Amino acid sequence: MALDPQARAVLDQMAALGGPALHELSVSEARSQSVDMAAMHGSPESVANIEDLELTGPAGAIPVRLYSPGGDAPLPVFVYFHGGGWVIGDIASSDGLCRTLCNAAHCIVISVDYRLAPEHPFPAAVDDSYAAVLWAWENASSFGGDAARIAVGGDSAGGNLAAVIAQLARDRGRPALKYQLLIYPVTDAACNSLSYSQNAEGYFLTKDAMRWFWTHYIGNNIDPGNPMASPLHAHSFLGLPPALVITAEFDPLRDEGEAYAERLKQAGVPVQLTRYAGMIHGFFAMGGLIDQGKQAVSQAAAALRAAFQA
Repeated sequence: MALDPQARAVLDQMAALGGPALHELSVSEARSQSVDMAAMHGSPESVANIEDLELTGPAGAIPVRLYSPGGDAPLPVFVYFHGGGWVIGDIASSDGLCRTLCNAAHCIVISVDYRLAPEHPFPAAVDDSYAAVLWAWENASSFGGDAARIAVGGDSAGGNLAAVIAQLARDRGRPALKYQLLIYPVTDAACNSLSYSQNAEGYFLTKDAMRWFWTHYIGNNIDPGNPMASPLHAHSFLGLPPALVITAEFDPLRDEGEAYAERLKQAGVPVQLTRYAGMIHGFFAMGGLIDQGKQAVSQAAAALRAAFQA
């Protein structure tokens, strides 16, 4: 299918700004010039209660933002990991999206500000993310959450972390997760799929940018096949929580996300895979500009509601 006209308009607006490509920037430059995803999501929704907290992590405090829709406790809990290639992004960048998911899925959302590379390379983000999920499980009653109904999710690098945390929770025996929401997840450091060659440049996320992210995240001393970095290389997919995997047609990450969904399916894990035709990487957070972004968020919220009610 052809590129969606709304996605093309977003790309044209970005191109009009000019400037060097992301992989040509320093880390500080990339952070200062990164796209304002929160603004692209649209006007932030009102949420019954929002609280910023600091959790005790393996290497210090982990900032999190807790969103609650209100209503009778205990409420299900969705732990969200933002995208940004493990190098850029923060709680603010996913604020609007987390507000929408909180209201639409009627669940508590915990957005995790995990440590970023290269200052804190792999596995710092994994360690912080798992610590946050463990905290949510152990302390659910303190914030009106239900420890028996916890899901994880994220977009791009955040989808990578959600998939990795689901595997770690299974392997370590805690907590039992109800669901995983994987939005165009990074699952393989190889960067050699067909979608990487088809969508190498021109569609927001580029092949060179992904290599730049991976270099800062795992460097040259980590096996790119390590399943804690590349969850597609897990030793087993048995016993993982049910999943919704969303991919975009014009995205270098399309094939590895769909390969991950297929591995889950082969292992007997209930999984729904949806490829959004004509879409680019990042569209899930661009609902203020792209209609299919709104549709995908609605699909994700409905999937979470159904999982929490199961």
